[in-house]
Amino acid sequence: MQRIESHACFGGTQEVWQHESGTLGCTMKFGVYVPPHARERDCPVLYWLSGLTCTEQNFITKAGAQRHAAEHGLILVVPDTSPRGVGVPDAEGYDLGIGASFYLNATQAPWDSHFRMHDYIVHELPGLIETHFPTNDGCAISGHSMGGHGALVLALRNPGHYRSVSAFSPIVAPSQVPWGQKAFATYLGDDREAWREWDACALIANARERLPLLVDQGDADEFLTVQLQPERLQAACAAAGHPLTLRLQPGYDHSYYFIASFIGEHIAHHARALSA
Repeated sequence: MQRIESHACFGGTQEVWQHESGTLGCTMKFGVYVPPHARERDCPVLYWLSGLTCTEQNFITKAGAQRHAAEHGLILVVPDTSPRGVGVPDAEGYDLGIGASFYLNATQAPWDSHFRMHDYIVHELPGLIETHFPTNDGCAISGHSMGGHGALVLALRNPGHYRSVSAFSPIVAPSQVPWGQKAFATYLGDDREAWREWDACALIANARERLPLLVDQGDADEFLTVQLQPERLQAACAAAGHPLTLRLQPGYDHSYYFIASFIGEHIAHHARALSA
């Protein structure tokens, strides 16, 4: 690994690293905030998954999360949203290809040789973090929009891996909305049964772990009615008896102003679970 940025921040350091990923077949970057507590003890890790078009930079520069991570003693890990570089396939538009991985393992060519973000986030990246940073065995996950979808799905697909999960404005039923249908048809093919393995609302019904879900959604979000549809998650959780706290926040949109307004509450939510 190579450290390419390091900045003092709230008593700790905000860093950016890059490495060659065997899972994705390209060079990947990720941000790591190391809190001041890490000088004295091992710390739990909160993984953040960003949304469409983002890189590791959006969250670390806009969310204001470092102040809260420093307070609670959490390491923040912020991967890029997809593979990038020479030879990595791409598509026209912001909602497919580079910057739009949907955090799944693609099965269709040419995507299947690089777009394996589920395995990268769940296996390869934690291996690097645990080797190179002072971590304990506590692990949580959160994200926004496409990354909110990723956080929910990764937690549901990997029971016992995360102690807590939360999301901002997640795509909760990607197999039922245009963003997800476009991505799933491209990355996974036309078999809609295969899509269900990457759809939070579908996974809830047979979830082997009842990890409580915390979801914040702005009611002024321009994508609310067409792409996000949180009422589908609410109905799925009610039918399955799965714990859900869904907060519809009046006046908030889809932007990082929304995330910055409530990120402290989400980090406190994860800190409670990680200290239990």
